[in-house]
Amino acid sequence: MTVMTTMLERVTDAWTRAWGNGDTAAFEKLVDAGYVRHSKSGEESIQQVVRQIEEQHAAFSGFSMRILRAIEDDNLVAIHWESTGTHTGEYMGVPPTGRTVTVTGASFVAHRNGKITDESVVWDPRELLSAVGIWHLGDQRKRST
Repeated sequence: MTVMTTMLERVTDAWTRAWGNGDTAAFEKLVDAGYVRHSKSGEESIQQVVRQIEEQHAAFSGFSMRILRAIEDDNLVAIHWESTGTHTGEYMGVPPTGRTVTVTGASFVAHRNGKITDESVVWDPRELLSAVGIWHLGDQRKRST
């Protein structure tokens, strides 16, 4: 008997396996050839996203990601996520600090014909840098001289 799965289930499973477990093949199989990820830093290809996943797993021991909520509306899956890990390797040019870090964000994954066409991610890298003690969010206030 064949079990039908919704696109929400397929997307969240592949996304969790890639980001949470480092199994990027699961995500790569679900993306369309023209997939692009949109973030504050610009547009990224699937190869760049895979590299980011690998870098995060290499830099943060015990790295885990969990989906806090996920919903689907027509051809869009919204994922509110949280990732945690201990900073034991260099990341974004920052040497290991040994600190445990938790970061939250959201991804909006568009799909068509059973394939992910694009993704928009919203998270603040300063939250990560602040958690490892490199960047203090309050330090960037304008100061009068």
